[in-house]
Amino acid sequence: MTTEILICVLCCPAGADREAPRAGHALLEAVQDAALLDDLPFVIRPVECMNSCERACSVALQARGKLTYLFGGLVPDADCAADVLACAQLHADSADGFLARDTRPGLLRTGLVARLPALQP
Repeated sequence: MTTEILICVLCCPAGADREAPRAGHALLEAVQDAALLDDLPFVIRPVECMNSCERACSVALQARGKLTYLFGGLVPDADCAADVLACAQLHADSADGFLARDTRPGLLRTGLVARLPALQP
């Protein structure tokens, strides 16, 4: 199954103006733009909340039969978007979805919020 990239579009850093455009939405757009630029086949899905508000911007990687990862504390820029896609590729290439800390790029190396067991087929 294809790795899905889930991005919380309601995320915004603590203390940010709640009326301003959401950082999570900006991250979604950056990831979508980078995926189109590199013609990557990932499903990129906006979600309205992943309840990791203390660690906004949040991204999850999931696929049936693989570990699911939730990352937070990301930034809505092109570099982070490239890191999200690189990490999604590692997830897609792994038989069980395991992402060793030292192989994860950039902020995804330190931004791990949770690793969840795989959904069973």
